[in-house]
Amino acid sequence: MMHSRVSQGSNSRAYGSRISTLLFSMFSTFASIYVAGRLWQDSENRVYLIKELDRITGQGQSAISVDDTLKIIACREQQKKLSALEMELATAKQEGFTSNFLTQNHGTNSKKRHLVVIGILTRFDRMNNRDAIRKAWMGTGVTLKKLEKEKGIVSRFVIGRSANRGDNLERAIENENKHTNDFIILDNHVEETEGLPNKAKLFFSYAVNKWDAEFYAKVNDNIYVNIDALGTTLAAQLDKPRVYIGCMKSGEVFSEPSHKWYEPDWWKFGDKKSYFRHASGEMYVISRALAKFISINRSLLRTYAHDDVSAGSWFIGLDVKHVDEGKFCCSSWLSGAICAGV
Repeated sequence: MMHSRVSQGSNSRAYGSRISTLLFSMFSTFASIYVAGRLWQDSENRVYLIKELDRITGQGQSAISVDDTLKIIACREQQKKLSALEMELATAKQEGFTSNFLTQNHGTNSKKRHLVVIGILTRFDRMNNRDAIRKAWMGTGVTLKKLEKEKGIVSRFVIGRSANRGDNLERAIENENKHTNDFIILDNHVEETEGLPNKAKLFFSYAVNKWDAEFYAKVNDNIYVNIDALGTTLAAQLDKPRVYIGCMKSGEVFSEPSHKWYEPDWWKFGDKKSYFRHASGEMYVISRALAKFISINRSLLRTYAHDDVSAGSWFIGLDVKHVDEGKFCCSSWLSGAICAGV
């Protein structure tokens, strides 16, 4: 009887031991699967983050930790812009605005981004205006290059082709450009009175693909620009990715064909009396994202009778910050104004 009880006790302990071993094995298996899954997920996240960092910075390889990667992705652009802005505003008070450009590092290469590209829309018969602008604020030769290098401001006259290709008008521009090297010649645009809206669109499309800049400005060739004031004003807008800056107005819509500012599409504008809000055509500035938008969609963007109305219409349906800046009202002659008409 005693032997039977001992056997039963041994069997119970053995059975219990097998159960414990089985449960421990199951727990270990599940724990291993869980840990392996987390490691795999972390590995995927790490690969994704590194690829995202590589895509943003342009580096082929990265040895930066995940924590640092997260910080860079979240803060790098803003920190860079804020640091540049602080330095530029500090120096501007002492020696006039000077932009050191915003520098992007791509591996062993360094790419410099200009502050603004200014397109001065001109015509064949406006050489006197161009010479006046060169003497007043744009410069030529070494001075023009110094403006680009030290302040990050690129300035070019913008002109199309003559209706009669190769005529005296075109030859005069080509000869002028040989001496000054400060023209953008739009081969796919014919100079005509009604062609200014399309000319502005083609300028933005050309400039954003030619120069990497924070902003792109359209200016008439009878406008004088205060470069230091322009640089300081634009530096304060660097934190806005999609911005449209100018002297905002509405303006009257003229439906009479005989009127100087006749608008063929007058019936499209609500009460048929005023345009939507837009920047004055004497001078206005758009950010890089908007210039790229114009370049990509240029074949679809509608133009109206005036280039300023046309530009304003392109941004109505977009998430764009409109900045009504009084310093861009070129005819007002305000103290500290960025531009002035002549």
